[in-house]
Amino acid sequence: MSQLLTTLISEVRADYLDLMELGGGRFPYTTAEKLCQERLYLGADQLAPIVAEDPTLLAARMGVLVVNESEQANPSVGMIVSANIAAAMMEGLIDIALENNWLSLDDDGRLLLDAEELKLPEPDVTEVDYSQSEVARENLVRPGESLLTRVMNQAESAYAALLADVAQDAYGLALKVASDYALFAPDDIAPLVAENPLLLGLRADGMVDETLFEGDPPAGMIISAHITQMILAQLLEMAVEQGVLGSDSSGHPLLPDNEGRNPVIH
Repeated sequence: MSQLLTTLISEVRADYLDLMELGGGRFPYTTAEKLCQERLYLGADQLAPIVAEDPTLLAARMGVLVVNESEQANPSVGMIVSANIAAAMMEGLIDIALENNWLSLDDDGRLLLDAEELKLPEPDVTEVDYSQSEVARENLVRPGESLLTRVMNQAESAYAALLADVAQDAYGLALKVASDYALFAPDDIAPLVAENPLLLGLRADGMVDETLFEGDPPAGMIISAHITQMILAQLLEMAVEQGVLGSDSSGHPLLPDNEGRNPVIH
């Protein structure tokens, strides 16, 4: 686990114990929910280094964990990861409440809440704007080649070499090269997130086949789909510039008739 996340979890546990002791053990469930909402839905620049330390977080899926109504239909990567962290923390805090007899279970293993707590309003759902990142802004102006640019340049070089031999299938070659240089493993994607936390704001947007992952793709796969699309778009632009692929009046590549929409990862 990320050391940053371990430290954060320890702080939240300590805060929960303090709040419960101050409150005389009242409202254990609501207090836990409020803490998780306030402390664990992190902004892009706070979440990115945690993901970099623990890339397995990119395997997280939305499931039923995203409670923000505006995010449920098409949640961002950051929201998916944060919701999973918060859900795991909530389980840990409930365990603490059970150990301290602030909460109890019925015969079927379900939590029993005090009638007074049941009347309390739900804690406010945290809104996170992943379109802002000082880290990304600073890295954008740094000299040198970014990690994502390096991947795209490598793909472009490979595509240029192949075009010289098989120019008549420019689109098929672009698909192949984009697939060859796509990043799917969390360990490969996490460094790009650290360099550009804005990647945490990406959404599935229908780019991953609904039949894959039962319509609930891992957070990392969403990033992968966007990177693949970026590579493909760059390769098709190169094909148009070299005259091996036609374009419309707006300069957009003319694709085969059955490829009119963006490719979907499947």
